[in-house]
Amino acid sequence: MDIALASNNIIKTFGSGPKAVHALRGVSLSVTSGEIFGLLGKNGAGKTTFIKCVLGIVFLNGGDGTVLGYPFGSSYAKGRLGYLPENHRYPLYLTGEQVLAYFGKLSGIGQPLLEKRIEETLQIVGMTEWRKTKVRKYSKGMMQRLGLAQALINDPALIILDEPTDGVDPVGRKEIREVLLHLKAEGKTIFLNSHLLSEVERISDRVAIMDHGAIIKEGSVDELTRTENIYEVRVSNPGSEILAALGASLVKAEGPALEIRCGSPEDLNHALDLLRSAGGVIETLTPKKSSLEDVFVELIKGSAITHE
Repeated sequence: MDIALASNNIIKTFGSGPKAVHALRGVSLSVTSGEIFGLLGKNGAGKTTFIKCVLGIVFLNGGDGTVLGYPFGSSYAKGRLGYLPENHRYPLYLTGEQVLAYFGKLSGIGQPLLEKRIEETLQIVGMTEWRKTKVRKYSKGMMQRLGLAQALINDPALIILDEPTDGVDPVGRKEIREVLLHLKAEGKTIFLNSHLLSEVERISDRVAIMDHGAIIKEGSVDELTRTENIYEVRVSNPGSEILAALGASLVKAEGPALEIRCGSPEDLNHALDLLRSAGGVIETLTPKKSSLEDVFVELIKGSAITHE
């Protein structure tokens, strides 16, 4: 399994003495090639600082890391990275294709390859018909898609996106999600920094939650949102006999939707046997899940108590 990005006990402090800002406190994580990885955290948690460390924009005070097998800040790695910063700005007098031509030349792409890459990236983000329109006429969603095209112009192996859907309307967010899933299908690795949890939950394979400069939880979206030992059962004929048969394992009943708590597979099977013996007809059975937002809020609350 190839690792596209790895950090080992990264420490970053701004300033010194009592006024020092400890932006990163021993951050360790890894991103597998070909996955979409979401870094979550409230404003000021250290997400953007971590990205700047990966890109070599700021220097580390401790720890180390690699990106595409090379140390953070390596010129070779930078040539294979795509980066969309938060609140990016482009000259308003340029057209979309002129913006891409400028960044393509900065990346060392010559003609005729540059023209080919401009055409390809505009098509990927759905901006071909706006290529000759000046940036001043772009909506927020169009500006974000142009920024994504800019991050793709050098055909990167790893794409780092800082709040790519911030301020974009629901239609624009859906379009950007579809672009990211398309890129993943092509084998690209995407590192996504966002505080829009519902967006991250829809497309990420794994996520890490950061608070006060430290990773407080990491795992797949499924692992983080699964509610331990609680299952949702839907029955076609709910009734008092069925509810009584479940006894203490019944957590909640809302019409045909029942929640049961079972500590082991054996307990689950026993509860289902009781339900069927009482005449219950099971339509669906699924582990109960919380939203990523619920998980995030609970973890941040716990982290805040720890740092008081």
